Parts: sequence; C-alpha cells; structure tokens
Amino acid sequence: MSHATHITAGSVVLAELRRAIATGELTPGQQLVQESLAERFGVSRVPLREALQVLEAEGQVVHQVHRGYFITELSLPDLIEVYRLRAVLEAEAARVAVPLLTDDDVEALAELAARIEDASEAGEVGAMIEANRAFHFTLIDAAAMPRLSRLVASLWDATDVYRSVYYGSATNRERVDHEHASIMAAIRNRNATTLIGELDAHREHAVAELSAIVR
Repeated sequence: MSHATHITAGSVVLAELRRAIATGELTPGQQLVQESLAERFGVSRVPLREALQVLEAEGQVVHQVHRGYFITELSLPDLIEVYRLRAVLEAEAARVAVPLLTDDDVEALAELAARIEDASEAGEVGAMIEANRAFHFTLIDAAAMPRLSRLVASLWDATDVYRSVYYGSATNRERVDHEHASIMAAIRNRNATTLIGELDAHREHAVAELSAIVR
C-alpha cells in the first residue's frame, strides 16, 4: 500500500467511525472489535488503529488494557463539565463574532438553520446532526479565534455519541427548531447579549435531556 493510499484509508476509516458514533450506530460503552471493523472497512489493522488513536485523543473512545477499545461513556459530572466549558467559550465566540458578521454570514447561517429544520421534519437524524454542527461552527468560526474553535470542537466531540439519542426524539427535534429560530432572530438583530442568552437556553435544554440519558 502506498503512503498516499495509507493516508486515504486512515481518513476514510476515521470519517466512517465518526459517522457511526454521531448517528448512534455505535453506542456508549460498546466494544469496538478491530478484526470486524478492519473487515467491514476493507483495510488493514494499521489505519484502523491510527483512526482509533485519533478518537481516543478526542475522548470519543477509551482503550482498556487487554480488553481493547470502547465507545466512551460519560459520567454525569463529565457531561456537566463539558457543557459548562462550552457555555464560557461559546459566549466569548458569540460576543466577538456578532460585530464581525457579514450579510453573507447571516444568510449562510439561515440556510443551515433551514437545512436542520428540513432534516428534523424528515426524521433524518444524521443529516440534522451534520447541519447542526455546521450551523454552530459557522457562528463560532466567525469570531476568527482558531484556538477557541479547536477547544469548542474537542468539547463537542466528547458528547457526539449522545447527540443522536437526543435528536432521536421528535419532541427534542421540534424544540431545537424553535431554539434555532430564536438564535437566528438574535443574529439578524446583531444582538450579542440576546444571542448568548438564547445559546445558553439551547444548551441547558440539551443538558437536562442528556443528563437523564447518562443517568
């Protein structure tokens, strides 16, 4: 296998594992059997192991000696800490981003909000998760603070495995659509204080639901 093919195989495996985690195909606590995964993806153990090490560094999987890799299970304190840190960092991102937002940025956010709503109504959880992440990170990245964006991304990754469960509920999906409409209204009004309040409420609802799941 050439070096380029090796890199491509690793990136494909990593992308597939991320998708399986985000959509709930792989669930918290589930063991990842390397032989089965290598066969499924048609790769050797080397790129698979490298992908698992990337996910381990992100906190999405854990390695247990003599047992192998497992999808991470969060404790309630872990979950609450992740969302508290997100609240601090995302508030700062919103405060910095709002004055910098162009009309094109606002329209891009509106289009992503519409994509989320379409996926929500269709019950397409995977598409909703993907569009939702793009929506929030379009706003966060508009602050032009790459270190902050990377920190927030690592926190999002830590709870990805629970997001599919949250979006699996039609009630939660409907609530998310309403919350995104309120977030968009604050963005269009260029009101950072209101936006931070809406983002806080958005996260608090998710924490309440996810806490019940983690318990």
